[in-house]
Formats: sequence, C-alpha cells, structure tokens
Amino acid sequence: MWWDRYWRRILEDMEKDFEELEKMMDEIFATMRGEGEMRGPYVYGFSITIGPDGKPIVRRFGNVKPPIVEEAGYREPFVDIVVDDKANEVRVIAEIPGVSKDKIEVEATDKIIKIRAENGDRKYKTQVELPVEVDPKSAKARYNNGILEITLKPKEPIKEEGTKIKVE
Repeated sequence: MWWDRYWRRILEDMEKDFEELEKMMDEIFATMRGEGEMRGPYVYGFSITIGPDGKPIVRRFGNVKPPIVEEAGYREPFVDIVVDDKANEVRVIAEIPGVSKDKIEVEATDKIIKIRAENGDRKYKTQVELPVEVDPKSAKARYNNGILEITLKPKEPIKEEGTKIKVE
C-alpha cells in the first residue's frame, strides 16, 4: 500500500540523518580532544560551590572538555578541596576509581597539587590550585576504594574569617 511505503521512506531518511549526526558528533568530540578517533565512555560534569568570598567556583571533570584537553585519553577526576581551620589542614579529595595505589603519582608545591594515575585504559590527570599556601613536605596521601585523600599543613595558621551574626 502507498501509505506503508511513504512511512517506511520517511523512517529510512530519519535513520540516515541520525547516522550522519552521530558521525558529526564523534568528529567534534575527537577534534576537541585532539585525537583522530575517540572511544567512549564520554564523561563530562562540573561542580559548583560558593567560595569564601561569596563568588561561585566551577570545577569541571571528565574526559570531554570544551575547548581544549591537555592530553588525549586522560580523564580529569572530580576533585574537592577542604580547608579545615579547626584541624589547621588542607585536604584534597579526588575520585580516581579503577587504579591501584602504586600507579598513582602525586606532586605538591606551595600552591599546586598535581595528580596522575594510569592503569590500563583508566587514565586520570589533573592540576589543582590550592586556596592557601601549604608546606609540600607535610603532605600525606591515602588511597582507599577509588578515593585519593591528600592532607597538607598550611604555611601559616588558617584564620577563621567573618563575624558572627545573631539570627532573629
């Protein structure tokens, strides 16, 4: 019947369009990463927190980043920084599942932590700027169940800022 042929042709055209769109998206992602061919999974995300000055801080993670990625094949892990004024320490917590602790490299300077981990097809790399200057020689790192926690002592005691406000 003519009706069946008409709908079949429309569906075939739509399928071709979707295939072309998928090819274009693959090429775009490969270009963004600097590779000729990109393999999944595709991961991209971000975290928004409010900094001590009241301004939002956006941290990105994943293996797809617009517009530039440092090295192809590496995924930027989710990283959180906790400044604990009571314990007088800075903690950097990174999610890097699927690697063994002997495959993790951590470097620290006064203001920057570099993390790199590689285990087969699982590759992570990031560089985190710290909110306070720290003593890199005080650094201690622990890795358990895919979570890397780095603890550092600040060069100067962390002062609790702000004024207490009475809530009415």
